[in-house]
Formats: sequence, structure tokens, C-alpha cells
Amino acid sequence: MPLRVAACFQAIGVNIVMRKAGALSKPVVEIKEDGDTYILKTTTTFKTSEIKFKLGEEFEETRMDGSTCKTTITLEDGKLIQKQSGDKEVTIIREVEGDQMKTICKVDDIESTRIYNRCE
Repeated sequence: MPLRVAACFQAIGVNIVMRKAGALSKPVVEIKEDGDTYILKTTTTFKTSEIKFKLGEEFEETRMDGSTCKTTITLEDGKLIQKQSGDKEVTIIREVEGDQMKTICKVDDIESTRIYNRCE
């Protein structure tokens, strides 16, 4: 199981059923660039989420659990930094190294890491 993913989900208020499903799932994450707009699509067995955004511009995001938050995504030193504001402040850092993407999620004093392998 990815390190501390369920703890991060719990910290932002995700219910226990969705926490367990999310922690055990193996999401497919696609990031595409279309001009100055980016598309971040996350697909699991249970649900698909797609957000469209421009770097540095705040937008309203609906999380996989259905809750909403204000989100801003920036690109810093080759890392995609996603900051969510709502009941809890969440930071998600995505960094591609070779054929892997390392994703770090930070909520309060909890940090989880997931490693994704390139599909294509």
C-alpha cells in the first residue's frame, strides 16, 4: 500500500470506505498540455476525475470524494505543485523522473508518497 495515503485521506475528511478504496486503488494518471491549458485525468476502478487548468490560475476543483476546494497549480523546478484550499490545506507535488512519476501529498503534518510507472 502506498505510504500513508489513507492517513492523508482521513486528514481531509474522506469517509472510511472511500479511504480504503482510494488507498488500495492503482490509479492511472494522465497529464496533457493543450496550448496554455493542462488536463489532469485520474482514472480508478471506481471513478474518473478530470480537471482542466491554467498554471497559476485558481479554479474550483471537485475531488474524487465529491468535496470541493479552491485549487492553484504551478510548475516550479520541473515539479507540478497543486495547492488545494478548503477545510484543510493540501499540497500535491508531482515530479517525473525517467519512466516514473513521484507524487507527494501533504496535509497537516502527514505526508504520503505514491510512485506511478509510465504506461505508454
